[in-house]
Amino acid sequence: MTKKKLLKALICGALGFSLVTGSLQVQAAPAVQTPNFKTVTEVFDWGPAVSKLIVNLGTNINQRDVNAETFNVHVRKILTDGGLTWVEGWQKGKIVPANPETRDYSALEGDRQITNVFVCDENGNPASSGNFVTIEMTVGPTDALSSMLNFDPMKFSNQWIIPEYTVTLNKNLGNLNSNNFVVTYRAGDIRPIVDNFKFGHYIVGKEIISSERRTLGYALYEPENVTSKRPLIIWLHGGGEGGSDSPSLPIMGNKATMLAESPIQDYFGGAYVLAPQCPTAWMEGYEGWADGKPIYEDILMALIKDLVASNPNIDQNRIYVGGDSNGGYMTLCLARDYPGYFAAGFPVCEGLNDRLISNGDLENIAKTPLWFVAAKTDTTLPPDINSVPTVARLREIGANVHFSYYDDVHDTSGLYKKDDGTPHVYAGHWSWIYVHNNEVEEVINGRTVKLFEWLAQQRR
Repeated sequence: MTKKKLLKALICGALGFSLVTGSLQVQAAPAVQTPNFKTVTEVFDWGPAVSKLIVNLGTNINQRDVNAETFNVHVRKILTDGGLTWVEGWQKGKIVPANPETRDYSALEGDRQITNVFVCDENGNPASSGNFVTIEMTVGPTDALSSMLNFDPMKFSNQWIIPEYTVTLNKNLGNLNSNNFVVTYRAGDIRPIVDNFKFGHYIVGKEIISSERRTLGYALYEPENVTSKRPLIIWLHGGGEGGSDSPSLPIMGNKATMLAESPIQDYFGGAYVLAPQCPTAWMEGYEGWADGKPIYEDILMALIKDLVASNPNIDQNRIYVGGDSNGGYMTLCLARDYPGYFAAGFPVCEGLNDRLISNGDLENIAKTPLWFVAAKTDTTLPPDINSVPTVARLREIGANVHFSYYDDVHDTSGLYKKDDGTPHVYAGHWSWIYVHNNEVEEVINGRTVKLFEWLAQQRR
């Protein structure tokens, strides 16, 4: 790539800018209505959910005047694709309701359960009095009302939801009359941790990628106050987080945001985090699905190498790659095709079928230290034909390999339980939950070592 074309690629990609043709028109910002609210979207083990509303009441109130019974919060969900409601989407075959057998829509539009209300400043910090209140609401893996994603089982992909919230009063509050107080204006969305990432699209020229697949979205986290070289962690998303217009999805579809938080960042002394977004799926191949010949591998490596080349603060001896499902598949493909480039990798519930790995491929893969993660209850990409035999073969040739193999995937926080009081059980494919919660560990040389602690110790 020439210097001129490299600069163009970096401007469109790694530096986080957009290339726009035509004239630039500046429009006046629309007037902000008051009262209004901002949603607070947090990322949990099961994905993103609206956990709070910060409401600007437009008038001063005291903390003693509000409690969990003061407000009512109603939500109606709108799909970003065509603006269909949940019910309309089901009728047009685009959405599966909460209970497909009974076609129960009750969990898809309704009143949110409020757990706490407190007076705060505009950023949600508690205050004794003020114009703002924070309304905290119930969230959980089975709480459809709070979720910000709709999973399309036909396309096997996630789609963002636009929530229509309505806030009303159950009783008079100061000079606010419950008979005519209705707040529907959404002034923004606060996304803790997510808002610390930069988002953009990376483009390469035809001389690098001959096909039309020359653009990847990405999310990039840069540690603060960098004065020395820092490692780079690359996270490759699963099949449900592909797309071309929402590069935040790869870190929000599951809790990959934690790669930019303590304690994971602490192991590395601060690390860059790159989460590329594949337009379709990393498993899409030149000859078929998951054929071991991924069509996006070339542009993915172009993105990685250009980012590293453009940023002298990234330590080229400490580049780590991992991912779940589709991303675990691509992790192994990269280890196979770029032996020794990565300091280590962590494929999670990966889907590179062991029968596609030749002995020569295995030798190449063995040049990258790897820590596999999977669960025995995974029926989406069964470990018995993927991770289990591959790990066994790698151990036979003396590779630096570890394998955390769980009986199932269940809640470990103690917050989410089944009716019988036992922990909520997730789909067996979701073993990435243990990874993002920094719970993957193994006894190495007589000492319990966490996955990311081990990863940080690896050097190329």
